[in-house]
Amino acid sequence: MSEEKGPAVGTVGDQGPARVGTLLADDPRMQPAAKNPRRMEMVVAGAFVVSALCLGSFGAVYWIGGQPQAEGTLLGVGLGALGFGLSAWGKYLMPRGPFVEERHLMATSEEDKAAFAAAFDRGVVAVKRRSFLGKLLGAAMGIFGVVATFPLVRSLGPQPGSSLFHTTWSRGKRLVGLDGRPINVADMEVGGALTVFPEGDVGSSTAQTILLRAGASDIVTQPGRETWGPLGYLAYSKVCTHAGCPVGLYEEQYQQLLCPCHQSLFDVLNGAQPVFGPAPRPLPQLPLMVDEQGYLAAQSDYHEPIGPGFWER
Repeated sequence: MSEEKGPAVGTVGDQGPARVGTLLADDPRMQPAAKNPRRMEMVVAGAFVVSALCLGSFGAVYWIGGQPQAEGTLLGVGLGALGFGLSAWGKYLMPRGPFVEERHLMATSEEDKAAFAAAFDRGVVAVKRRSFLGKLLGAAMGIFGVVATFPLVRSLGPQPGSSLFHTTWSRGKRLVGLDGRPINVADMEVGGALTVFPEGDVGSSTAQTILLRAGASDIVTQPGRETWGPLGYLAYSKVCTHAGCPVGLYEEQYQQLLCPCHQSLFDVLNGAQPVFGPAPRPLPQLPLMVDEQGYLAAQSDYHEPIGPGFWER
């Protein structure tokens, strides 16, 4: 069976660009499938506008802190509108065809070259007719491309600054319990232990400290720390130097602190040096003093960073 051929689109290479464009425009196969192309153009344009607005709004909501329901709705509608616009453009506004390319010898003739040029021009003419749709599509895709980079910036969280090297302890800050009450030197018996915080920063994850009374007189745990343990009180960071777990168990009989996560043991009378387990370094010791009212206070912040030794790796 022989197929009736349409206008000789593939043999117009010698007609000139203007003539080629005219013939392509007159070719019924170049007409879009939509019965009302202008209306369909507006529908596609509206879809791209909705997509751009929703994706932009999604980026704004994500950037200011996020709200899962709003983010999911905006992202879903934005991507759905973008997909609908692309599908509708391709189905209803592109040339309907059919376009048939017959197989010939591998050698390329001048007619084949002209046919290829005409086939390429088909798409060019169809897209140029609706350049504003391409601009709207570019805007929607551009906004989505920018929004897609937000997780690389926003989701990393705030910059840590010096928070990994310093806590809120400072000279003169009293030690307080979870109830915010300052700790007096008469409050604890020998063998007692208590989690304490800097006054005004109760609950701090980095400044949390384990206070214990290992004796009744001053204790020197390391050279240079002659004044750090008044009346037998010692204070160490509660953040384990292995994985950051809270070191909260005091074994009075052996004068050791135990991390319950991975069983690291620290000798409290020797500067909290690790004696067992995976902890690579001692717990930082907080220098203590007794103020004029008899309350325990810090001489300064810790003299070294608390927690796992990331700076050593």
